[in-house]
Amino acid sequence: MAGRWELTEEQMSECGIEMISPNRSNHKHKTQDGHALLRYRRRWKVERLFGRLQNYGRLVTRWEYHIENFLGFVQLACLLMLLRYL
Repeated sequence: MAGRWELTEEQMSECGIEMISPNRSNHKHKTQDGHALLRYRRRWKVERLFGRLQNYGRLVTRWEYHIENFLGFVQLACLLMLLRYL
């Protein structure tokens, strides 16, 4: 039974929402094709980037008043992450 704020798969399809989740490796009947899973992988990369940006406290609390300064620190954090993983 779905909780108060949860939608069932039928309710989501009625609203035009397509559920994208990978099947388990031992699943006998595949319910999704590989095309939808490409979007899932791309979404996971973006969510992982936002998770890594949470490690920089200055970005989380947003101390900068001007958007240009904030954007500069976001770019600096991305550059530091890129250099760390090279």
